[in-house]
Amino acid sequence: MTVVVDTNVVVVANGNSQQASAKCVLICTEKLQQIIVGKVKLVLDDGRKILEEYMRNLRSNGADVGDRFLRWLLINKDKMCDIVSITPVDGLENDFQEFPRDNALTDFDPADRKFIAVAFAHSDKPPILQAVDSKWWNYRDTLKQNGITIDFICENDIRHILNLPESE
Repeated sequence: MTVVVDTNVVVVANGNSQQASAKCVLICTEKLQQIIVGKVKLVLDDGRKILEEYMRNLRSNGADVGDRFLRWLLINKDKMCDIVSITPVDGLENDFQEFPRDNALTDFDPADRKFIAVAFAHSDKPPILQAVDSKWWNYRDTLKQNGITIDFICENDIRHILNLPESE
């Protein structure tokens, strides 16, 4: 199995998200651990956009879970991760040829488009792990129609943030 991991998953695992429940922190920690032990393969971009975002939000010399994940990633990314190419459009920082051209995604957060592009560029179209970034919720159906699955690993936390009833 392969996955793309949104930055909020590693931030939550680090304990740096006030809106994440203790259960969500545990789930994020478990997901990162599955990658570290080789049960799940992480997908990154060859331009290091995702890695650089992780590096802006974590400390490779830190002791928290997300920090240790970053340290592992810096050492093992070339042999333990799938690396795909994403192509910037007209030299723009946050627009990629691999991002779906769907009018319903026009307002999708430009800073998060790299995750969609990476998932779309990979042959398996892996799911994107999402913890508590509620901005993604309203795009989940449109993304699915475009071949991208968002795995809301802390769905009840997202529902709580958005004042929606919890799932069963």
